[in-house]
Amino acid sequence: MKVQLVQIAHARSGDKADWVDFGLFAWNEAGYRILAREVSAKRVQAHFAPWLPGQVDCWPLPNILAIKLVLRGALQGGGARNLRLDNLGKSMAAALLRMEVELSPAEWAELRDAPRVGWWPGE
Repeated sequence: MKVQLVQIAHARSGDKADWVDFGLFAWNEAGYRILAREVSAKRVQAHFAPWLPGQVDCWPLPNILAIKLVLRGALQGGGARNLRLDNLGKSMAAALLRMEVELSPAEWAELRDAPRVGWWPGE
């Protein structure tokens, strides 16, 4: 089955000059296993191909259930230099969370039923 990353993780982002920097954080260990298998520099480059002429760097961070991604050349020379509206890191993080990954029904059940790691009010 195909699932969007937003069902598995949340993202934090930043932008400097012509780079976008993402932290993709799994909601739990089951989600991290899927991220580690499915989210690669090549897949992220393909997902952003219409906007991204530069390379993507990817680092797994298993101790915090995260993947760090840096998209080089993502901002057409920098946030203040291009004509694209709302192109900064936060918008691109939302676009990343729309990327689809493959998982089995058993993986989906484990991911869905496992408690989230961290602290969220009301949960």
